[in-house]
Amino acid sequence: MTDSGFPLQEVVIANDGQFSPEASRKAGKSILFINNGIHPGEPDGIDAAMIFAKEMVQKPELTKLLDKVTIVMIPVYNIDGTINRSCTSRANQNGPEAYGFRGNAKNLDLNRDFVKCDSKNAISFNQFFRRWDPDVQIDTHTSNGADYQYTMTLIATQKDKLDPLLNGFMTDVMLPELYQNMKEASWEMVPYVNSDSIPDMGIYGFMDHPRYSSGYAAMHHTISFMPETHMLKPYADRVLSTLSFLRITTKFMYEKGREIVDIRKNIKESVKNQLTFPLTYALDKSKKDTLLFKGYEAKYKTSEVSGHQRLYYDQSAPFEKIIPFYNTYKATLIIEKPDAYIIPQAYTDIIQKMKNNGVEVQIISENLTYDVELYHIENYHTSKTPYEGHYNHSKVEVSKRREKRMYQKGDYLIYTNQSCNRYIIETLEPQGVDSWFAWNFFDGVLMQKEGYSDYVFEDTAADILAKDPLLKQKLAVKRSTDQKFAADAKAQLDFVFRNSEYYEPTHNIYPVSRMLKQN
Repeated sequence: MTDSGFPLQEVVIANDGQFSPEASRKAGKSILFINNGIHPGEPDGIDAAMIFAKEMVQKPELTKLLDKVTIVMIPVYNIDGTINRSCTSRANQNGPEAYGFRGNAKNLDLNRDFVKCDSKNAISFNQFFRRWDPDVQIDTHTSNGADYQYTMTLIATQKDKLDPLLNGFMTDVMLPELYQNMKEASWEMVPYVNSDSIPDMGIYGFMDHPRYSSGYAAMHHTISFMPETHMLKPYADRVLSTLSFLRITTKFMYEKGREIVDIRKNIKESVKNQLTFPLTYALDKSKKDTLLFKGYEAKYKTSEVSGHQRLYYDQSAPFEKIIPFYNTYKATLIIEKPDAYIIPQAYTDIIQKMKNNGVEVQIISENLTYDVELYHIENYHTSKTPYEGHYNHSKVEVSKRREKRMYQKGDYLIYTNQSCNRYIIETLEPQGVDSWFAWNFFDGVLMQKEGYSDYVFEDTAADILAKDPLLKQKLAVKRSTDQKFAADAKAQLDFVFRNSEYYEPTHNIYPVSRMLKQN
């Protein structure tokens, strides 16, 4: 179901009656998943996929590919936005005559919703994706940005986020063949033009966080591509180049899909025992590749609107030049996985999202005490404006403490010996870019619930200091080293409160515990 009230359509193209993931896998086939219309103002893939489906069952040279590949697709993912049609929502786009709107029925961008799942669309997608567990995903798009000669550019899963085996296959085997075959089909591509200025100065690889389709797929060890046709190219060319990409990818999987299946199988076993996981990344500008880029000269002229200088790309001045390409990311935070995570039963919404992604969840059958590690949220940055319905947290800083804690019958236990460990860890670790904490699902612990009346607690605080010389000394040191603190009576009283037994133990304590190996 979707937020619009219409159900998602599931198209399966297979032979020999193998229309389920179980039957396809049993027959030794690889699975290609095609998603269209996540941004309905970019409908190229919707039309291309429909032509492709027709070709697959009518053209013998394509039908034979089904001997080794099963194709599943969602013809229109954002049904809500597709219904909301006009010819003006994409102000810069060259056709088609009418198209949908980026936001869904809840005005959410669904290509930011794959983890948080605020939409019924995404909830359905998670279940669909997990059931089919595709080896390769294609999510069709149309790009904005600089002007250049190519009809299509390509976002591939950020290579450094994939397991080294899958990274090596995608980078060294699959991508070179896709690029070469698209060129031979007269649809030469380059990597997605992602730059801070004009492309001449260099482009860099797109960091696909788990909120995006390709980043979400990476958590499940699926190679993903976002073909991005250019908004200014004729609509027919955009559809036909997308169609060509679908054909070429299917042919590649016919020839080498079994290798992807075997690599993924090995990764799913090895990740069960993997001890450390990267959570955040940064572009490594010390590592630079180059590529031949076919663009148009960027020039400036006087704006007829503002009278200031404005940028334009001169299509009468095409060029070919070597430009820098930065596509290496390094991990900036790596964490060690715990033996398991314990989640209080109050957070059933989180548990359901985990189950939708194939996570095995156990229920604690009786009150038990576990040796756990707890995170204290020391600091974080919250966006000042809403982003996709949330005020995201970032730059999260934590400290750890270890204790024995009682958990109740009905609380949830998630062991980290699963093939979906990446999903588990990247969502449950609060410092993850798209963790449940980052998306505000645990904000209740960030607000202090109990306080005190100053005039009453003054006497209590004096008594506390009299009985605790060490705390009294800490207070004196802070007064002597912090003039602002020394001049603030309220701050000093609060200092005593926060260091006393009266201060609530749950404030800023992340509610998901990390269970250490039990004796």
